[in-house]
Amino acid sequence: MSNAIFGVIFHWLGGLASGSFYVPYKGVKKWSWETYWLVGGFFSWIICPILLATVLTKDVFGVLSSQSPATLGWTFMFGALWGTGGLTFGLAMRYLGMSLGMGVALGYCAAFGTLLPPFFKLFFPTIPVPETLVEIASSTAGKVTLLGVGVCLIGIFIAALAGATKEKEMSEEDKKKAIAEFSFKKGILVATFSGIMSACFSFGLTAGNPIGEASAAAGTSIIWSGLPKLIVVMLGGFVTNFVWCVGLNIKNRTGYQYLASHARPEHAGLTSTGGEHGGGSASGPQASSSDLAIPMLGNYLFSALAGITWYFQFFFYTMGETQMGKFGFASWTLHMASIIIFSTMWGWIFHEWKGSSKKAYRLIASGIAILILSTIIIGIGTYLKGSGGGH
Repeated sequence: MSNAIFGVIFHWLGGLASGSFYVPYKGVKKWSWETYWLVGGFFSWIICPILLATVLTKDVFGVLSSQSPATLGWTFMFGALWGTGGLTFGLAMRYLGMSLGMGVALGYCAAFGTLLPPFFKLFFPTIPVPETLVEIASSTAGKVTLLGVGVCLIGIFIAALAGATKEKEMSEEDKKKAIAEFSFKKGILVATFSGIMSACFSFGLTAGNPIGEASAAAGTSIIWSGLPKLIVVMLGGFVTNFVWCVGLNIKNRTGYQYLASHARPEHAGLTSTGGEHGGGSASGPQASSSDLAIPMLGNYLFSALAGITWYFQFFFYTMGETQMGKFGFASWTLHMASIIIFSTMWGWIFHEWKGSSKKAYRLIASGIAILILSTIIIGIGTYLKGSGGGH
């Protein structure tokens, strides 16, 4: 039985994890982006999904082996496509800046991830979807839920507008530092691609519904039944990210960092090399041996913590999805909204909005308030559906 209130709470916890996962990476020293991203990724994409599904569900490998090639193939494929979205996300940041790039990319991600899965029932009969949009809109509860989705998209747009306002107010010197390769045209194209591809995670979870159903049939509690399909979706994302990161390790000659106790001089000032947080390397001044020492234990611990935190966004996502009833399609909107809410919170904590005008503050505050309102509306719509009302 679904419970909309718990569904919203779980999605908020997932958003908190997603909005916070990058904070531990700030403790990583003298590793390139591809190195710490892949180390954290092993925990995100491989270790956590398998470990928690094994502990919390029944006969996870038996459930997976019983699935049809079509189910596993669709679920894996969408996971791999989602992986490309994460990798190109950094380009959107490079061309549009952090605030505007994140707002636009997540806006597309929320829209496509929320609204497209219900169309799969019409065009892909082999991928089960509870209801089409037409069926959803035929009830009062469905209309309320769709209203919540629309309100969420408005909130995301206003949050993006706040980011654009903030960046417009920056000095030319600071703007060049932040958006050295600013290109609105390129940025919109990349953000569109990134948003659509990132939304494929939602599609992957939809394609993996038979896995969750089989897990429940094997005796798994409904609240944990979505964990086995995360193994398949994230395996697809792992393959994409693994190929990209290893390619960067080879190209930038940074593969030694996984085992080395000291960084090479040319990598002493390395901050990022591409992918999600795209950019070039920056060599710092001549450094002594102690300056080049890599804190191996700390780097692995911080990367592992980041990876585990990142995984928990989808751990809570699957829990929330099980509580949303037939309106599970709205889960993606709640997820995107909560990410923006909590990532903005961290932005305030780290003074990223310092020096912004009152207009920018009003916009971001309004955007966050509207996003919170949207989660309440979606929760009401799902509650009406779960209680049998609104028909």
